[in-house]
Amino acid sequence: MAFQALLLIAMLWKVQAKPSPVLNASSNSYLQIGDGSVVEFQFPEKSKGVIIVSSWYREQPAGPQPALLVSSLDTDVLRVENVSRSRESCGNYIVAIRSGSAGLAQLLLQLWDTQEAQLVLLEERKDFRIRVSPVEESENYLGFGHFSENPLLYVLLPLIFINKCAFGCKVELEVLRALPKQPQPLLLGVLGQFVVMPFYGYLLSLLLSLPRALALGLIISCSSPGGGGGYLYSLLLGGDVTLAISMTLISTLAATALMPLSCALYSHLLQVHQTLHVPFLKILVTLLFIAVPISTGMLIKCHFPRLSRLLLLLIKPFSFLLILGGVIMAYRMGAAILWGVQPPIVLAGVSVPLMGLLLGLGLASCLQLPQPQRRTVSIEIGVQNSLLALAVLQLSLQRTQADFASQAPFIVTLSSTSEMLLLVILHLLYKRLWPSP
Repeated sequence: MAFQALLLIAMLWKVQAKPSPVLNASSNSYLQIGDGSVVEFQFPEKSKGVIIVSSWYREQPAGPQPALLVSSLDTDVLRVENVSRSRESCGNYIVAIRSGSAGLAQLLLQLWDTQEAQLVLLEERKDFRIRVSPVEESENYLGFGHFSENPLLYVLLPLIFINKCAFGCKVELEVLRALPKQPQPLLLGVLGQFVVMPFYGYLLSLLLSLPRALALGLIISCSSPGGGGGYLYSLLLGGDVTLAISMTLISTLAATALMPLSCALYSHLLQVHQTLHVPFLKILVTLLFIAVPISTGMLIKCHFPRLSRLLLLLIKPFSFLLILGGVIMAYRMGAAILWGVQPPIVLAGVSVPLMGLLLGLGLASCLQLPQPQRRTVSIEIGVQNSLLALAVLQLSLQRTQADFASQAPFIVTLSSTSEMLLLVILHLLYKRLWPSP
């Protein structure tokens, strides 16, 4: 929620303040905020305001005057926009601030003066803090609560289960048996999903100077295993469906070890001190939700050929319906979180699926894999299970900060689904206009 607020922290403090058990201001201190009795102050998130800093340093009647420098040590929580001298009161400075997400930001105050043609640091204080508090959350304008509580998440589950059973009917046992002897596509998938893509997300966050929370959300999205209907797109784009299902299962299994490792590495590089909780239960549920209906479909193919043929007739219409339903559901679930999203994270989110597709295609081409396998490797690396990234963020961060960081996986999900839908449409148009002999 973005709103404008004006906060005046004057010598007589008139806003909420938290008494500090240790008073750092002393009789020989030049700088103070308020009456000097408190060092931690409350401020609402996503707001603008000003702080009045008082200086008791005796100014010279002529010549250069002292200068005050103020900076925030956590710019994700609070930014200092401007520092100016008060015209009404000598010795007072007006510090314009803008708050971000909830948290605690330490201030650095430095008072400088010119003495004998040299800049001299008169005083430096680091004991003042601004605690940015979350505002009361309200229902978003689409009439839904928090996205993790959205009932639409469960509406498509029966349809998804039937569709996965139909994919089980597409599995070729001969191809499945050959994969242990030729595991190159499986290894390329693990390499791309858990090594190259997280590193790409990290470089992208540095290039675009993303806030720490958004950078974390982007990197965790890039560290997620294959999913999001990768084998569905393989079917529609002429890939190897059996390989696609196998790659999704293997990468989801590998995520139990590689996803925590990636989270630990990049949270250290980003200096994120929260403990990131990898949702092992959700990964297990994902594995079961893939393996059970796929295995059911394989049994149906062996023992109930008529039912298998019926499911294969439904697979493409159901797949299109699920793609469209996924786009609508993702937008409606994430609309409140994506409100006020900035262009840099949109650019990053749009580029991640494209980078994954090109990376997978390039790696598979280097190994001269068959064309259907090249498409499948490309799709499996480009389409990742961002719901796991959302789960990590929601389990690890405070709700306000988690929702801010969740902008990244939501944009990656929307971009991935939209880009793959566009590829499917272009592929079908190409086949219709230039049919193969």
